[in-house]
Amino acid sequence: MNRVFGAITLIAMTGFVGTANAQTAMGVPAKMTTATMIDDYKLASGDKVRIIVYGEDAMTGEYSVTDAGFIDFPLVGKVPAGGLSLKDVTSVITRRLAEGYIKDPRVSAEVVDYRPFYILGEVQKPGKYPFATSLTLQQAVAAAGGFTYRANLKKIYLRRQGQDTEVVVNAKAGPINIMPGDTIRVSERFF
Repeated sequence: MNRVFGAITLIAMTGFVGTANAQTAMGVPAKMTTATMIDDYKLASGDKVRIIVYGEDAMTGEYSVTDAGFIDFPLVGKVPAGGLSLKDVTSVITRRLAEGYIKDPRVSAEVVDYRPFYILGEVQKPGKYPFATSLTLQQAVAAAGGFTYRANLKKIYLRRQGQDTEVVVNAKAGPINIMPGDTIRVSERFF
């Protein structure tokens, strides 16, 4: 059942959002917001989370998701985080702490730093950039110094992290939300 839930969430996170006329992908409604996607956000390498264990200041702190997809947490060791939501991670930590370490632990978590997004091709400064919530394609391009004069605004390729294929989007079609780990490739026009 976790694989089915994970697949549904992955499909939901591939949606392109914005105005009612925005593009959609894989049958996801255009009205989905970044906030909705962040609620279903799956952690991966490069994310940093703040975990709070109430009444246990020594355990409260910021933890990075390792390349292997774990968080090294005091007392309980490696906690799986890659591909899990914050709710899932807090449940695992709560359960493990309750197994002989803390009576009735209360745990909460929040993402402090999201993994970066990448922008390539016909922009002034291609590279890796920090993600911010509600980031749109236009804002991502602005962070990269804007389009070059050769940029094809009607043919921009977007690949969500964990996806094998790119989706073609039109920068003029309206706001398109960017998610952490996305790769944006701006193609070149030939005229």
